[in-house]
Amino acid sequence: METSQSKISVSGKRKRTLETLKFWSLLNLGILMLAVGIYFFKAPNGFATGGVSGISIVLARLFENISQATCMLVINIFLLIVGWLVLGKTCGLLTVYCSVLMSLENLLFEKVLPLTAPLTDHPLMELVYAVLLTGIGSAIIFKCGASSGGTDIVALILKKYTQMDVGKALLVSDVLIAASTFIIYDIKIGLFSMLGLFAKVFVVDDILDSINMCKAFMIITTKAKEIDEYIMNTMHRGATVIRSTGAYSGEDKQTIITVCRRSEALKLRKNVKQIDPNAFLIITKTSEIMGKGFRDNVN
Repeated sequence: METSQSKISVSGKRKRTLETLKFWSLLNLGILMLAVGIYFFKAPNGFATGGVSGISIVLARLFENISQATCMLVINIFLLIVGWLVLGKTCGLLTVYCSVLMSLENLLFEKVLPLTAPLTDHPLMELVYAVLLTGIGSAIIFKCGASSGGTDIVALILKKYTQMDVGKALLVSDVLIAASTFIIYDIKIGLFSMLGLFAKVFVVDDILDSINMCKAFMIITTKAKEIDEYIMNTMHRGATVIRSTGAYSGEDKQTIITVCRRSEALKLRKNVKQIDPNAFLIITKTSEIMGKGFRDNVN
């Protein structure tokens, strides 16, 4: 008995260790992608699409003796201090970690791989990489329940002390930052910055939805027991079984409702059809699932 409990304990610790490693690996990957997108694609081209990185790009252009990476580090540290003083624990340790590490990675790139010009002479291609890398990086960080700090802290402060629509306020500030490039750089950079800003709004949401994508199944069958056993014992998922009646045939059936990861959906569909070739399946995409095995909270 003790041996069995010991094995379960070891297995649980190993699982928690793997989950912790996965979490920190994903979080650091997101931070790295964000830093690469800013340093190699946004900054050299002057693509100021809002946020602290956009402010830093604009300031580095105005004050040529201060680099973009240095500006970003100083602004982020200032905002973090304000965040801790005003918001306390709301400005969490993960935000501090992401914000400082991203700024330090930009400084490291600046020292090891200094850039005096854009990587290529194709600004549209570089804008695409800037939006994709920063969008994917931000989405991964959000997926880990963290944020890169910066204007997110401003949003939290506004939310605490005003009734202002924070989303609109931040969008206006981002538009102003992007619009400033028309004056500080030129019309071409200004147009690219505005294009990048509006692309970023859609890209982050779409990538987040894609990362969280699952499949919801509604299976109408006469062999609910066998299908339910497969879902629970092989897939290790839960299911809800509802008694139902065919409106046309009047036949007694059962409806199974379950949700699984996208990678599991094909196997489930195949096995349902093997168990009951006459089963009626409704399969839908979903990215908002809360409960055991998925998201355990609504925050």
